[in-house]
Amino acid sequence: MFTGLIEEKGTITAVEELGDSVRLTIRGPVVTSDAGHGDSIAVNGCCLTVMAQDGDTFGADVMKESLDKTSLGDLAVGSQVNLERATKAGARLGGHIVQGHVDGTGHVIDRTPSEHWEVVRIGLPVELAKYLVAKGSVTVDGTSLTVVEVVDAAPSTGEGPWFSVSLIPTTLADTTLGTKAPGDRVNLEVDILAKYVERLLAAQKEESA
Repeated sequence: MFTGLIEEKGTITAVEELGDSVRLTIRGPVVTSDAGHGDSIAVNGCCLTVMAQDGDTFGADVMKESLDKTSLGDLAVGSQVNLERATKAGARLGGHIVQGHVDGTGHVIDRTPSEHWEVVRIGLPVELAKYLVAKGSVTVDGTSLTVVEVVDAAPSTGEGPWFSVSLIPTTLADTTLGTKAPGDRVNLEVDILAKYVERLLAAQKEESA
């Protein structure tokens, strides 16, 4: 489990194609300081397993399922990524419960700078929009954020659903979200609590039918 509080920005140092999978080598001095084989590290919000560790770099395999559901396949040597180690039992939950199981990808629509923060609008798949609510939590490239506004798809204008988040200076500086441009893909994980509620309500409806 993760909290969505990014510990550092890492750098992709190698990308090895393995047919239907990819092995990434990532430099991250903070997350590798106590990493070992089999540990979990979230890379842009996707939970990956440490397969090898050498100094301040680690290697992780990305399977086809992850390549299909996330933006990890877009990474190249030199790309920066958000990194977070799995949360220790008893640690403070500073963000929200993040599983590292990406639900899909969205894309940056636009950015509106302000004096002390920046508002970013992100388009998302229709099937994920129902899980977002204003003031609720969402994970964007592994970063725990608070939803400011959610707008459903508007068929009349051809615009799909989107949501907005406000990024404070710390988030802009310490995560890759500070440099994402319009059109860039981002990994999205909706709040797991919303999915549990949906499942329970569906089961209750079936029982009462």
